[in-house]
Amino acid sequence: MLLGKVIGTVTPCSVCEGLEGVPMLLVQPLDKQRNPVGSPLVISDSTRMAAPGELIYYEGGREAALALEPWFVPVDHTIIGIVDDVHLLDLGGS
Repeated sequence: MLLGKVIGTVTPCSVCEGLEGVPMLLVQPLDKQRNPVGSPLVISDSTRMAAPGELIYYEGGREAALALEPWFVPVDHTIIGIVDDVHLLDLGGS
């Protein structure tokens, strides 16, 4: 699973069958220290609860298409959950 921050919303002019009522959000991918990585992505929200400013975890590829009902809708990334906190252990070293 991947970490990201919701930075905006997307309003499509038309929606594919199976994606009716599924929010589309603009998400900035993050590394485990919460630093931006790469370009923002448009991601469907299977939780239907994420909002701008929230930390989320998401999945890409085939797993993203399986997270929504019905399965195999045309998405590349889907929010799987909302993150309350990230705590990294200092294991000494790198």
